[in-house]
Formats: sequence, structure tokens, C-alpha cells
Amino acid sequence: MSKNEPKELRRGWTTGACATAAAKAAYSALLSGTFPDPVDITLPRGGTAAFALTRHDLSDGRAQATITKDAGDDPDVTHGALVTSTVRLLPEGSGVRFKAGDGVGTVTRPGLPIPPGEPAINPVPRQMMETAISEIASRHGAPGDVEIEVSIGGGAELALKTMNPRLGIVGGLSVLGTTGIVRPFSCAAWIASIHRGIDVARAVGLTHVVGATGSASEDAVRHRYELDETAFLDMGDFAGGLLKYLRSHPVEKLTLSGGFAKFTKLAQGALDLHSARSSVDFGYLQDLLVETGAPDDQVADALEANTAKEVLDRALTAGVDLSTPLARRAKAAVRDILRDAPIAVEVLITDRSGKVIGECGFDDDA
Repeated sequence: MSKNEPKELRRGWTTGACATAAAKAAYSALLSGTFPDPVDITLPRGGTAAFALTRHDLSDGRAQATITKDAGDDPDVTHGALVTSTVRLLPEGSGVRFKAGDGVGTVTRPGLPIPPGEPAINPVPRQMMETAISEIASRHGAPGDVEIEVSIGGGAELALKTMNPRLGIVGGLSVLGTTGIVRPFSCAAWIASIHRGIDVARAVGLTHVVGATGSASEDAVRHRYELDETAFLDMGDFAGGLLKYLRSHPVEKLTLSGGFAKFTKLAQGALDLHSARSSVDFGYLQDLLVETGAPDDQVADALEANTAKEVLDRALTAGVDLSTPLARRAKAAVRDILRDAPIAVEVLITDRSGKVIGECGFDDDA
């Protein structure tokens, strides 16, 4: 690899994979008296992974194993967290039961893959743990009836950095993972959270949801409407992930709120608004200036600008409103993505303080 080639990013392991390995090691110790270290698990899509134990403990009728989560090069809030599975024997016929330990949340609202009242351990991690328990039980001729209590060190605090509170998951994190593998900088987890947010909003009967690109633009909506926390979907840069899912899972009303530059890209048709994955077309801003009747010199200067904000600032200084026509164009782009979905759309353009500087309301023509 030359020094100019990008370094291949290292993959990691999901919380569900870590919990499965810990549960397998703990149950093995309950039946054999010793902890396998490292412990191997089978991944949902084939292949295996080995995990070293950080610590373990065995007592009468209970075994506990802990694994330090390695998320690879992914910026995962749980990277380095201690994932512990405590396994207890249950009466024969009980099956495998799950319990939320410290740092693992409990589901309180409908619309998620797990019903209210259950530990926030998603179906695939549950299946992974059940498979691991069955494997060890068969090896030792045991019935495989156990309780698995999963804990995540510092999970209650880490959960505040996620969408869990909005989804009605209280007390900690969710145990996630569909493949067992964390692929670095994958957008899939964020988009999946947006989709689950829509599911929850629909399940609890909300008719108005919000997609904002950041906290300031989200605050602008909070100041305008009194909405349940569940209505705020934490769209971030993933406009496409939000809008495509709403197309087939509609709600009555959608407010989109964001800054001038990001919504310029949305109006251009971009579905991912991150600076690394889409860019502002300054020729597009020139066209927008022409539409507003801006002076010729200002139109020409737009191509020399370094940022969309610079174009906007010059327009504001000259008394030209670029944000309102941009909101109209962004709404038209959104309607194209939503197609015929029965959703009323509102677009708000905000500055960095969260002040609305342009909008196209629910009743305005797209």
C-alpha cells in the first residue's frame, strides 16, 4: 500500500456478539467448571469470531463473563465498554429468558422489534445467544434452561448519546447487531435508528414528525410546536434514509429543518447531506440568485465564494432573501422523493443559532 492510499479500516464486533460470547463462556463454566478463553461464537451470516474474556466469576448456580467491546475503527459510543453476561440455571422447561442488567434499557413503547416491558435486546442477538446456549447444552447433555442477564458498563450514560430515550428505551442501551460485525463508519445503524423512530411514532399514534439536521435546527421546531419527544427523528445528514422510509410508512405531517448549505444540497437532490458525500453546486446558487432578482455582480460573485454561507451572507447584506426560495425548492425535491405518499411537508431554513430565516409551510405550493 502506498502512503497515499487510504488505510483499510478495521472492523469490530457488535454489542450482541460480545454478549453472546460472554453468555456462551458463562454457561460453559456453569456446566464444566471452567471458562473457555478465548470463546468462539458462530456469526448470523456464517463464520466464527473469537473473544478474549476480560474477567469472569463462577458461583453456585451462576456464572458471569465480561468482554471488552472492540468496535474496530467505527466511532461507536460503546467502543471499549464492558459487556457482561450473567447466566443462571432455571428449572427444566423454562427455556432461555433475558434480563436487562445495569446499563441495558427496557422497552416502554410499541413499534420496536421487542414489545414493551422486555429488555432492549434485539431479536438477532437473542437468537445468537439462544443458539450458543443450545450448542453448549447439547455438548453436555443439559436442558439449556437459563436466564441471561446482560449488562453494559456505563450504559445508562452512554444511552443519552443515542436515540434510545426518544424511542422509549429507558435505563440504558440496546443490545444490537444483525451480523455480529461492526463495519467502520457504516451509516446503516443510524438509518436503522431513524426507521425505528418512525415505527415508534406511528405505533403511538403521532401524526407530526420532525427531521432536523442538527440541534439548532431541531430547537427551531421545538420553539414552534409542542411535540412529543418521540416526534423528533434525529435525521442528521440522512435525509434519504428518512424520506424513503416515510414514503412507505407515512405520517400526516413532516417538518424538515436545517441549515442553508445542507438544504441547498437537499434541493439539488442529494439524499446524504454530509460534506464528505455531497457538495453545494455554486452554479445552483447562482440560479437561485437570478430567481430572486439579485444584482448581476452578486450573481457573478457566487462562483467565487468558498462556502454556501458566504453566498448567503452576501445576499443578506444586500437585502436579498435566498432562504425562502430555497425552502420552496427543497420542498419540491422532498415531494419528488416522497412521490405520492399522503404526507404534508413543511421546510424550515435556519441559521446557526436556530433562527428560522426562510420557510415553505404546509399549505404553500411546492
